[in-house]
Amino acid sequence: MTQLSLLHSLSPFSSLSRFSITPPPRFSLPSFSIRAMTSHIVGYPRIGPKRELKFALESFWEGKSSAEELKQVAADLRFSIWKQMAEVGIKYIPSNTFSYYDHVLDTTAMLGAVPPRYGWNGGEIGFDVYFSMARGNASVPAMEMTKWFDTNYHYIVPELGPNVKFSYASHKAVEEYKEAKALGLDTVPVLIGPLSYLLLSKPAKGVDKSFSLLSLVEKIVPIYKEVVAELKAAGARWIQFDEPSLVLDLEALQLQTFTNAYSELESSFSGVNILIETYFADVPIQTYKAVTSLKNVAGFGFDLVRGTRTLNFLKSGFPSDKYLFAGVVDGRNIWANDLAASLCILQVLEGIVGKDKVVVSTSCSLLHTAVDLVNETKLDKEIKSWLAFAAQKVVEVNALARALVGQKDQAFFASNATSHASRRSSPRVRNENVQRAVVALKDSDHRRATSISARLAAQQKKLNLPILPTTTIGSFPQTIGLRKVRREYKAKKITEYDYVNAMKEEISKVVKLQEELGIDVLVHGEPERNDMVEYFGEQLSGFAFTVNGWVQSYGSRCVKPPIIYGDVSRPRAMTVFWSSTAQSMTRRPMKGMLTGPVTILNWSFVRNDQNRHETCYQIALAIRDEVEDLERAGINIIQIDEAALREGLPLRKSEQPFYLEWAVQSFRITNCGVKNTTQIHTHMCYSNFNDIINAIINMDADVITIENSRSDEKLLSVFHEGVKYEAGIGPGVYDIHSPRIPSTEELADRINKMLAVLDNRVLWINPDCGLKTRKYSEVEPALRNMVAAAKLIRTQLASSN
Repeated sequence: MTQLSLLHSLSPFSSLSRFSITPPPRFSLPSFSIRAMTSHIVGYPRIGPKRELKFALESFWEGKSSAEELKQVAADLRFSIWKQMAEVGIKYIPSNTFSYYDHVLDTTAMLGAVPPRYGWNGGEIGFDVYFSMARGNASVPAMEMTKWFDTNYHYIVPELGPNVKFSYASHKAVEEYKEAKALGLDTVPVLIGPLSYLLLSKPAKGVDKSFSLLSLVEKIVPIYKEVVAELKAAGARWIQFDEPSLVLDLEALQLQTFTNAYSELESSFSGVNILIETYFADVPIQTYKAVTSLKNVAGFGFDLVRGTRTLNFLKSGFPSDKYLFAGVVDGRNIWANDLAASLCILQVLEGIVGKDKVVVSTSCSLLHTAVDLVNETKLDKEIKSWLAFAAQKVVEVNALARALVGQKDQAFFASNATSHASRRSSPRVRNENVQRAVVALKDSDHRRATSISARLAAQQKKLNLPILPTTTIGSFPQTIGLRKVRREYKAKKITEYDYVNAMKEEISKVVKLQEELGIDVLVHGEPERNDMVEYFGEQLSGFAFTVNGWVQSYGSRCVKPPIIYGDVSRPRAMTVFWSSTAQSMTRRPMKGMLTGPVTILNWSFVRNDQNRHETCYQIALAIRDEVEDLERAGINIIQIDEAALREGLPLRKSEQPFYLEWAVQSFRITNCGVKNTTQIHTHMCYSNFNDIINAIINMDADVITIENSRSDEKLLSVFHEGVKYEAGIGPGVYDIHSPRIPSTEELADRINKMLAVLDNRVLWINPDCGLKTRKYSEVEPALRNMVAAAKLIRTQLASSN
């Protein structure tokens, strides 16, 4: 079978059942795979092409299916993934990249680093403890969740301290290796390396700030040794240690910790090949030298897509006895690889490191891409020809590996060249009017004309809000019935009239509920929206959409990023009708809800044929048109969410100022022309904001709502340090990603902690994030308690004056 026919026909998931009970057969490798000795995949999406894992997880959490049924779905998915890679001809197939929730949490389980509040008493960690750490339970909150480097994936942050008693408590890596081996597949088990694990962790509550998490390396290395020993005993020939933290600007102590850890592990590496894998950026030159000087390590993996300087580092020297795992196929975007260009790079690398030492790989795990293009039967054919999802990228990797050893598939390469030529010449990609509008932006910094204090005074005079005003972030629960109405309307099974009436009825219900709860600033609940980015992209030019292009965000939460293939503009108003309808139902202020340009950019698959900031400016102009229409329609509070602004921050400090400059300017472009009395809100999701607080201030929003509760009020520490923030701010008072309902007393305590560092005249009271994923049975009591807590504190403040 040619690579071209594989690309178009291979879909290993076609027979995947939801709760299969038939064990998969032992797998026989195809004959051509023996010759394709130089291909490797860093990792693969775990959710399934049609979100099979999501549905299995949620069924288990709701008590509708058993643990054994969940495990069977997981086993089916793993088998299908391994089978696909083997059939294509991949030599180094990863295992232990599957996870029921998060791979960092899996490592926490492996090391037995369970916080005491979960009541774990030793032994193999099971689902009860594992999912309690991830999601919380009725009595204790979940562990903190934050962004995985500069991606939209969220990981569960380990909580560590000097008293953690590490132990080998999850044998998942070994079990999955054995599972694959029983199927006839020799895989490469993947572990998060000790340095990255410690740098991704945080001090547990109550741990002295002077305590160095890096000092724990001597406690966790022995467990890594146990894991390596078990994998060797099981027959593993390669083990992959993922150390993405190596691409950061490491301090001397951090780099020394890495060197010390692997020196200590060196004795256990005898008899097995070790791969140190890095991704998401260049490895700094000093780190590069330290990494490539490691003994008893067989290979090093580098990102040659985002790591634009890596090739020069390799030219300066690479150990002659090591393998180079060359990440030339982009693991973070969905555009087809330029095979001819990649092959040229690989041939240059062969000249540097030796003919038999180059292994063709992905730039990072394919976790960050959609699963399989074969499932996209409705996607525009021209645009589809420009794309490659995870399954297709596996084929691209092996095609390049085969070409490198003289087995080039001429038809496959020719087809690839044709698709690239089609994209370059397509008239649907460029819009001269949009290009000119972006050029015209460069003459202004797009700030509002008056100061924040003057605007807030004018807004308060008009809105007359109480101190500690309450609000929510935007969305309300999306019920099964609501999703059914949207689905039927999209399929043209109901009329537009019926659809609009159904949405109005839902909006009315949400408005009445908020009024009954006593919330001060209302939202319409966003019943018409499938996703905060996709909804807008569907109404903007230059966007394309998939049916099954799902990507995991966290746990069972998946998103379907739009594809930005061309210049962006707004043909017509997008939200004005719904916001105006909602405002007509109440005398309280109704927020107009928009997604900001930086978030639309960062949560989309972005075109790679022009600079990202140029595309962001185009989106900003489109959102500006919508803001001005909302204001004209009488909407006095407009929220422009920038949930992903921090997410796009480059990992290297030298590249961050330029990103923050154009990202902040893009936000200001959207609202620089509104009146003083129009209040501009923004919202940001789970991330560490303290290091970009000046950029947040520079956004010049009137009010910002931000994640806080799940991170132990970590955000508030920046205000302890004397940062002057004059705008309104709403640090979330409870975590919406957990089903747990906080009490009024707990919420009042959190508000008091905020008032210790924030003036009551600027503090807003709100949840952490939108309520879309929660049930009304959780939302109503949580919001009721939130409003009660705000009223309690207002009374206390009034009596103290």
